Amino acid sequence: MIRSFGRRTTNISNLNLDRCRRLTFRLPPLEEQRRIAAILDAADELRAKRRGSLSLLDSLTESIFVDMFGDPLSGGSQWHVGCIGDLVERFEAGKSVDTNEADAAVARYRVLKVSAITSGRYRGEESKPVPPAYEPPQEHFVRRGDLLFSRANTEALVGASALVDEDRSGELLSDKLWRFVWRDNVQVVPLYVWSYLQRSGTRRAIGSLATGTSGSMKNISQAKLMTVPIPVPPLSLQLEFADRRSQAAVVTRSGTTSLHAFDSLFSSLQHRAFRGEL
Repeated sequence: MIRSFGRRTTNISNLNLDRCRRLTFRLPPLEEQRRIAAILDAADELRAKRRGSLSLLDSLTESIFVDMFGDPLSGGSQWHVGCIGDLVERFEAGKSVDTNEADAAVARYRVLKVSAITSGRYRGEESKPVPPAYEPPQEHFVRRGDLLFSRANTEALVGASALVDEDRSGELLSDKLWRFVWRDNVQVVPLYVWSYLQRSGTRRAIGSLATGTSGSMKNISQAKLMTVPIPVPPLSLQLEFADRRSQAAVVTRSGTTSLHAFDSLFSSLQHRAFRGEL
């Protein structure tokens, strides 16, 4: 909402075009504009190439899964086909906590947004501060190795999942995110289950079980999620897949870090350009 150059009514802020036309700004010579544009274009090209590399890595990890296990939902799986309930004892959820960004500087804990896992990768920064006085129970804390699942979201995103592959501190489950709690002595590798849940066919199967009258929000129950079929290859094969997948993940993390650096560089160059410091 623009207020500096407008006239506010009860419900709407109107933009005053006459005042906008009187705004002044520094316009460099054409050659200088071209020089700045060339620098920004080069920086943006680096970002685009890094995104392309990450996309290829995603395709590689998909290829590893298909190469080792085929298409699990094609009906021709050579492995025993069970269901999620054979592997999972229960799901642990967090709590909906009133949040206030004003608490960010003093908050000890942060509760995850659903967007923390919708990309398929865990993003702990997608979270909100909880009141400093709030003391969460231990089972609400996110831990390394957790497989997290989104029980409620839009039709396209319900059933999103992410594996927490690094140590975390002070991040909490919300009521819309579940943690898989595995059965004792179950012969399964969480990375295999996560990769299976990421497949488009599995996501469609989960989406078909979700309910909701709203077109913008769907929800799946724990009971229905327990019925989702999953082939269970031998543990040795799952471990081999996890090793190959982890090697690719190292390269992906490095590429993601590089992309963040390129994004920061591009933003810095933009600011410097508009301040006349480039």
